[in-house]
Amino acid sequence: MIKFLSKRKKPEYGWFGNYASWQEASALTQGYGQANILEKTKEALLKVKNGEAVYERDSVLFDKKEYPFPLISFVLHTALQKGLPLHILDFGGSLGSTYFQIKEFLTPGVCSSWNIVEQAHYIDYGRKFFEDEMLHFFHSVEECTVSYPIDLIILSSVVQYLPDPYGFIKKLTSYGFKAILFDRTAFVKGNSDRLTIQKVWPSIYEASYPTWFFNEAGFLQHFQKNYMIAGEFNTYVEGEAIVTIDHEPIGYEKGFYLIKK
Repeated sequence: MIKFLSKRKKPEYGWFGNYASWQEASALTQGYGQANILEKTKEALLKVKNGEAVYERDSVLFDKKEYPFPLISFVLHTALQKGLPLHILDFGGSLGSTYFQIKEFLTPGVCSSWNIVEQAHYIDYGRKFFEDEMLHFFHSVEECTVSYPIDLIILSSVVQYLPDPYGFIKKLTSYGFKAILFDRTAFVKGNSDRLTIQKVWPSIYEASYPTWFFNEAGFLQHFQKNYMIAGEFNTYVEGEAIVTIDHEPIGYEKGFYLIKK
């Protein structure tokens, strides 16, 4: 008797589509500002802060910490070059995910202040539950720079979730920060950017939102006038070195360290 094997069902979560505009993709998604994302992130990071868990990433708790060693290396390098502890701006840094992840490396000689710019509801929670002598929360880059002279800005898994990433980059370069560090930034093989919808695995949280994948050369071209690439590196997160879009392995995440010319 011949047995016919059914095809394995493809995952319904991940990255899909090629949309013409942010508005089009946004109309089909729940968005990044959902209360459930903030609540789950807050509960996870409170456990990390209180010593009940080791490490959090994207609201998920882990029993063993994964270190972003390239990011740590460039933070240390920047501090060494300056010769003084840094004022760091973590744009889109949630409630302090990266801060708590690498806190043991942020010695007094390395970091003077770690400042996060986020959505308003994150700032309210951050100031209430997480702010300390080093960690601070601000509503905007401008508000942050009034309080601290920023030496290094970190953007980890954030710029691909902005409605107008190149408009943001234009403004970012206008601040004249001495060093910019992009980590876990999404790129796609091919000659143009691609706008997708990310459907998050329910084991993380229920959500969907638009996500950019950039053409790498085109992305970096926006910095060539004022910055030079001092380093590039692959993502430390398993499964992000190759990202499937519509079940095709054409996306990837990596990072860049840029210094002002």
